[in-house]
Amino acid sequence: MTQPATARSARLRRAGTGTGATLALAAVAVTATGGAAHADERYTVRSGDTVSHIATRTGSTVTAISRANNLADASRIRIGQVLTIPSATTTTATTAAAPAAASTAAAPAAGTHAVRSGETVSAIAKRYGTSVQAVVAANGLDARAFIRAGQVLTIPGTATSTGTASVTTAAAPSAATTSATHTVVAGDTAGAIAKRYGTSVQAIITANGLNSRALIRIGQTLSIPGATAGTTPTTTAPTTQLVGNTFEGRTYPATVVASANANKATLLTVGVPTKAEMRTLVADTARTMGVDPALALAVAFQESGFNHASVSPANAIGTMQVIPSSGEWASQLVGRQLNLLDPTDNVVAGVAILRSLIKTSPDLPTAIAGYYQGASSVRRHGMFADTRRYVANVQTHMTRFA
Repeated sequence: MTQPATARSARLRRAGTGTGATLALAAVAVTATGGAAHADERYTVRSGDTVSHIATRTGSTVTAISRANNLADASRIRIGQVLTIPSATTTTATTAAAPAAASTAAAPAAGTHAVRSGETVSAIAKRYGTSVQAVVAANGLDARAFIRAGQVLTIPGTATSTGTASVTTAAAPSAATTSATHTVVAGDTAGAIAKRYGTSVQAIITANGLNSRALIRIGQTLSIPGATAGTTPTTTAPTTQLVGNTFEGRTYPATVVASANANKATLLTVGVPTKAEMRTLVADTARTMGVDPALALAVAFQESGFNHASVSPANAIGTMQVIPSSGEWASQLVGRQLNLLDPTDNVVAGVAILRSLIKTSPDLPTAIAGYYQGASSVRRHGMFADTRRYVANVQTHMTRFA
């Protein structure tokens, strides 16, 4: 019978990465807003893609892509699959508010901007009065909105005339809105915060210089522009205790346990793939990333039994039981931000860590031990007794999946 990652596993892997805990956001929590209307496009799924990443990259939404491709489960796409990306639809709010001005203000001219060292897309978008997603879409940037010094960006929705400036100032907030601040607590997402304060995800992204995925972290203080007057933040932890606070005799800090409960609640709310589906995903991802599928399957089985809804008191998340700090390390390994609640990203994170450990360890048992105990700890102290049992179990499981 398998268990979630042990206390020592989570603790030492956290210490090994040396990065701060980061709140993992659900893949469906934030979807991009549509840009200008355009014809339907085709997109071929690549390794590591998720529907949410594709939606952000193409300026569509998870819901629209799922509907256009009859996806019963947005978390289940495969490498090589060709998706239809539906055209974005324009809203009628602007036309209804100012029909007389629509013909002259609907399509302001595009400008250009040469990127300087230290600049971000969010800062540039704020400077020109446009949105991160609009800049991403206009320049074909990836989901991370990566830019480089010297790059010349097309800035949509900008113009040099004073007419455009007047359109911008005309959209000033009404007396019923104000600015507020919010301290991020476990379980928060940009989408939920925007809904609570009566504002938009894009407004929060722009005001706080967030990346296109609206990643936030516990304890971060956000500026909330356009908050509806009278709203107050909700800072209560989840009322249902889905995850305990102790494991293997160790009691975890309240903040860690709160995050674990929030992540567990999110997984149960959005739903997870079946164990059979996760087993297939682990094997396919391992093959794509050049890792022995039998090893990845054995680790996943030992860690969670292929149950993606598994979350430990140490906040080890999902099928591969990866804690947020290890997820940050895995994100650096693969070159993009990984969402540990997303089934695909979770498996990519675990397999990326295994791949790195295999490259840097003298033999396979040591690599397996590093996944459980932490590579630096194994080098300093050798394998602990429970680590040796873990390694033996994984190697036994490998014979089942060979």
